[in-house]
Amino acid sequence: MAAFKDIDPAAFVALRAAEKITLIDVRTDAEVARGIISGAIHIPLQTLPGRIGELDPSAAIVVYCQSGMRSAQACGFLAMRGYGDVANLQGGLIAWARAGFQLDPPG
Repeated sequence: MAAFKDIDPAAFVALRAAEKITLIDVRTDAEVARGIISGAIHIPLQTLPGRIGELDPSAAIVVYCQSGMRSAQACGFLAMRGYGDVANLQGGLIAWARAGFQLDPPG
């Protein structure tokens, strides 16, 4: 089975400072309207299969949602399709906020 890793918010911030990361937000439009992590690409989970061609299979990818459940599904989907460097933001935006990190306004 294809695997992906979990990354906590602080480790993600450190990783993003050290290398180029493709950050994907798989939440709904309504959820994104409340705020987004800076630099994220919004690809709602249900549209990921049709938009997978937009992603570089060799890129480091981190995926997040509200709690980490939908993003784990997205990570599994990507890993099974040959995306090798995929991570789930553990705990999603709930953990992000608890760690004291902010969201940007959408758009």
